[in-house]
Amino acid sequence: MCLQNFASQEVERHNKPEVEAANNSELLMNRLVVSRNANERVLIESSINSMRISIKIKQSDEIESILCKKFTRFMTQRAEQFFIMRRKAIEDYDISFLITNFHTEAFLKHKLTDFIVQFMQDVDKEINEQKLSVNARARIVAQSYLKEYQ
Repeated sequence: MCLQNFASQEVERHNKPEVEAANNSELLMNRLVVSRNANERVLIESSINSMRISIKIKQSDEIESILCKKFTRFMTQRAEQFFIMRRKAIEDYDISFLITNFHTEAFLKHKLTDFIVQFMQDVDKEINEQKLSVNARARIVAQSYLKEYQ
């Protein structure tokens, strides 16, 4: 994560994240996709002054898809509190983070990477817990409903 201050080459006194603007292909580095399977992957896009990390969360069934959609919507509505989270994720991904050179100056680099790794683990754990809770509730409701017919 070697990000440095880099002023815009088109507009004077502007400093835009090059990974977002994508004005000059010379400033963009190769994309990197780290994938566990087709449903779980991370896209890392890097440039001279910014880095975008997009996460596709595991969604093996319809319940996980619904829970993931609700959870990511909840998180993106509170994106300002996370500083590096984007409000809108990249297409085909659930959550995106944008790290600029200003973030690496304000925060410790290893703490930023630790946060993202911990975030991915916590999201996966939270969705699994919610799925178990939904299934337990459904089982209780089904049992109480079937008791009426016995």
